Amino acid sequence: MMERTGRQLETKLIHAGEPSPLIEGAVSMPIFQSATFEYRGEQDYHSLRYIRLNNTPNHDALHQKLAAIENAEAALVTSSGMAAIATTLLALLGAGDHLLAQNCLYGGTYGLLVNDFPLLGIGVDFIDGNRPSDWQPRLKPRTRVIYVETIANPLIEIADLKAVVEFAKTHHLISVIDNTFASPVNFRPSEWGFDLSLHSCTKYLNGHSDIVAGAVIGRASLIEKINRKLAHLGGALDPHACFLLQRGLKTLAVRVRHQNQTALKIARFLEAHPAIEAINYLGLERHPNHARARELFDGFGGMLSFELRGGVKEAEEFIARLSLPISAPSLGGVESLITRPAATSHAGLSAAERLRARIADRLIRLSVGLESADDLIEDLDRALEQG
Repeated sequence: MMERTGRQLETKLIHAGEPSPLIEGAVSMPIFQSATFEYRGEQDYHSLRYIRLNNTPNHDALHQKLAAIENAEAALVTSSGMAAIATTLLALLGAGDHLLAQNCLYGGTYGLLVNDFPLLGIGVDFIDGNRPSDWQPRLKPRTRVIYVETIANPLIEIADLKAVVEFAKTHHLISVIDNTFASPVNFRPSEWGFDLSLHSCTKYLNGHSDIVAGAVIGRASLIEKINRKLAHLGGALDPHACFLLQRGLKTLAVRVRHQNQTALKIARFLEAHPAIEAINYLGLERHPNHARARELFDGFGGMLSFELRGGVKEAEEFIARLSLPISAPSLGGVESLITRPAATSHAGLSAAERLRARIADRLIRLSVGLESADDLIEDLDRALEQG
């Protein structure tokens, strides 16, 4: 049988990694809900078929698909986005090592770096992603990694990603980027020279708010090293969750492109509304990183954040008046989700840490879903006018 292949992202999302020939003719990949598999003479421990070793048929299919859609050498799925982040960094860093990290990060990542890593003897310095001239003075003899996010959570900013790659190559660092907010539809890090790309697959890659999963994509030699660490730490993804992620991935392109379009319409509406004091969306021409986004990305994404005139009380009352977006943490699903990061994704930061990161308590983050753009704008308008 001829193998189903294609060069375009939409085709890879459907066919890359799928079994050929189809297993018993099943169009959908079956769930191999077996913890262990028959021994067939494998000579290496990590070659044994076992869920914790991340090499069941469900894992293998996902690994091939994820690598294909970012045009990378290899990929690995994990039990959560934080498992992907923590395992990757623990595989690359040890006691006495040091990393540079962007100064505006997801709260869970920030907590890992400032609360847990010092206990392991791993140091971190935070850098302004838009000031490459300030990075070199923060290098140390044992700096090993530079870590950034494609779109910073929750301020919707882009670091100078081309400078990050060049800086990493010049100083022999491993470049790691959390690509969750952009997704492979809008940005593929390996094409721009990043060594590793991380995802919370809970978000856009799965897209249905019904599993927690993570992924690491990039250079094969690094993926192998991270996989060995993951086998020891135990953060493997269950085969049923693998199945759901594989199914969710097949609609990624159509979902994200719809979300790109809707988010831009909403951002333009909010930008013009007198009740809005500040709006952060890369597709707006006045955003300081708009030109960079146009150069790097195929779309501006489905995430935006904004501040109403007033304070936390006004923000909370506005969220409560909405009928379509659900007030909940997380993002990237088919339903629109709205949250105040100071109370959810960045609640683990102290008030002083949020202030340093420029995350106002009244900041609202909106993850645009697949609802009608007109219906969402009407709902937002009604909630603003009632304030």
